[in-house]
Amino acid sequence: MAQKKVDITTEENIVTETYTVKKDFWSSYSKPIIYAGTAIILVLGAWFGYQKLVKEPKNLAASEAVFPAESLFDKMAAIGFNKDSVNIVLNGGSNEGMKVTGLLSIMNKYSGTPAANRATYMTGAAYLQIGEFEKAIKYLKDFDANGATQIAIKANVMIGHAYAEQKKVDDALSYYKKAAAVNEKDDAYTADAILLAAGYAEANGKTKDAIALYEKARDNYAANPAVSNGDVEKHLAKLGVLK
Repeated sequence: MAQKKVDITTEENIVTETYTVKKDFWSSYSKPIIYAGTAIILVLGAWFGYQKLVKEPKNLAASEAVFPAESLFDKMAAIGFNKDSVNIVLNGGSNEGMKVTGLLSIMNKYSGTPAANRATYMTGAAYLQIGEFEKAIKYLKDFDANGATQIAIKANVMIGHAYAEQKKVDDALSYYKKAAAVNEKDDAYTADAILLAAGYAEANGKTKDAIALYEKARDNYAANPAVSNGDVEKHLAKLGVLK
């Protein structure tokens, strides 16, 4: 009697065959996988090492270095700027017995740190105060507000001021409008920027722009004093816009 051939296909066989395939795959590709995994580990290790051993100490050193200049800048912002103090802030020196590292040096030495970025903003503002308008524009444009919208509004307004001082009306108005567009949900800073842009446009014969900006302030920022006290309506009436 012929022996009956039995086809045995059990779960165990399937598992064994699968394992064999996986084993063959691993035999063929284990080295590339190990190399790739090792490379990823090395990259991650280098990144964490950079953060802990280079970036964090550099950020700390930059923050300590900028503190005296930042303190003097804040004081001037409160009571008024003068050329002697601005010179110390920018180039370094001594203030009330405290050594001040200049903002220009900090930007160079600690490039890429948050402190150097703040130094960029203060440098632009300081140059604006002493009439160095091109330098003010350069540094304020280099500054990154990193999502801090009120600071971004201020920076754009200052760029607008610098252009306005140079009688570059279109550029000035462009940056006033840019300041007004940073964060339209900000009832305070944005409304003020819109009204600043509107007043500047009106003063320079940009009637269409002025009307659009005054109307935007009126329609969206009713709580602003210039809107609530009727000043905006007066400007619109003067420009020929009547309710």
